[in-house]
Amino acid sequence: MSAPSHLAHRASRGVIVTMGGLWGRALLQMVSTVVLARLLTPADFGLLAMVGAVMGVAELVRDFGMTGAIIQAQQLSERVWRSLLWVSALIGLVLSAVVAACAPLVAALYGEPRLVEITLLMAPGVLLSGLVMPLQARATKQLRFGMLAVLDIGTMAAGVVVGIVTALIGWGFWSLVAMAGANFLVRLVVLWSLVRPVWGPPRIVRDAWRLVGTGGSIFGAELLGYAEKNLDNVIIGAQLGPAALGQYSRAYSLFLLPLQQMNGPLGRVALPVLSTLRDDGDRYRRYIRSAALVIGYLTLPTYAVAAGVAGPLVALLLGPGWETAALLFSLLAITGFAQAIGRLRTWLYISLGHSHRQLVYDLVARPIVIAGYVFGIWWGGLPGLVITYGALSFLMLVPGFAFAMRGTFVRPGDIAAPIGRPFAMTLVAFAASYAASHLLPDAIAIVQVLAGCGAALVACAPLFLLPAYRRDLGQILGFVRRIRAPRAAEPEGEDHQAQSARSVSSS
Repeated sequence: MSAPSHLAHRASRGVIVTMGGLWGRALLQMVSTVVLARLLTPADFGLLAMVGAVMGVAELVRDFGMTGAIIQAQQLSERVWRSLLWVSALIGLVLSAVVAACAPLVAALYGEPRLVEITLLMAPGVLLSGLVMPLQARATKQLRFGMLAVLDIGTMAAGVVVGIVTALIGWGFWSLVAMAGANFLVRLVVLWSLVRPVWGPPRIVRDAWRLVGTGGSIFGAELLGYAEKNLDNVIIGAQLGPAALGQYSRAYSLFLLPLQQMNGPLGRVALPVLSTLRDDGDRYRRYIRSAALVIGYLTLPTYAVAAGVAGPLVALLLGPGWETAALLFSLLAITGFAQAIGRLRTWLYISLGHSHRQLVYDLVARPIVIAGYVFGIWWGGLPGLVITYGALSFLMLVPGFAFAMRGTFVRPGDIAAPIGRPFAMTLVAFAASYAASHLLPDAIAIVQVLAGCGAALVACAPLFLLPAYRRDLGQILGFVRRIRAPRAAEPEGEDHQAQSARSVSSS
């Protein structure tokens, strides 16, 4: 097998393996959502969302963009790897102590005394993440996607079991804390046993500090992105209380599933592959066009149909009492369209080594969206915030991609052309699913959902009689054929990253 086809096979298979793992995790997450929504109250979920916003900031600071910097780097010696183990562990330890010390401040911010104990119990999770990060980054860089897929499913399964069992015995919101803790702990134990890190003496070499510098720019962009995605929780919790935040957090959690389970696997594979192709403009552009095509057909129609059947879907999954979440979920579809496409922009920045440029853009764009939260909740409460969020996310796509592509070999058509036809299909899918589900107002929720999904499928099927849509289908089938291609013989015991590097260098 030639080097290009070998890399294409590994990348394609990696997408499917990773997608299988994340879809398995999504199924488990859905089970936990369905069960826990009936055992706990919206306020219970709201309490965890309040602490989650603070924990997320600590997680970003702890990572400091190092995961992206490791994947972007061409080669890393064992001395650098050992240094990164110590750096990550030290940062995690310090931040765990900082989070614990801030527990009274978190409670005071929301006016909720119970948050002190919740924050104290969740603080050690930052240290556990500090131990996990370099292990998972190394496995990703070595393209060990099968191992990571099994890890995703195993950790989620452990957390779901712990969460449901503790909720059944009456722990209330503490069951959500227990579920998060089990996820952290199991991931660390499994990764440690598989990667078997060798720490060596506590020493940080100079090359490791260079990675910290690269990671700093990635961290700045990630921190701004996190603020955009989580200050809405802070604003809602402070203004409207834990019950309203619980409704919003469940709607947002359902909204994230297509992004996590479809774009997530593509991103995990695309970043290391695109980073190896950044010196080969033609192959890089072909890969980004294929990724945009897959994202378009997988994610956009999914959000359209979900928005069309939002009412019965949320009633089916969460039960009674979550009507506000259903409305918010349908409105979040606009944001879903924008974020699905916007992930490609992040891949361009990181894989091309333009993390500094990403930080410059985000310093302008993210505060605009955050200001939109304040305006939106003043203008129309929770629905107003969601509508404003979606509109701004959509409007920022054009300037965002223009800035990311400036001075590179990537062209606007590499993104716009593959996305155009799936977007047109999205409009048809939404209209059909919405009309069908609302034609049966007295039917049970499952019947309404199935009617909406079936109507969307019937309405979209004739589009594939058109030549352009048939060409797109052919490209996607070609992607599947690459997955099925026989793997080249590989020397036994050879390091995964060395194989990949040799394949790319000879292409």
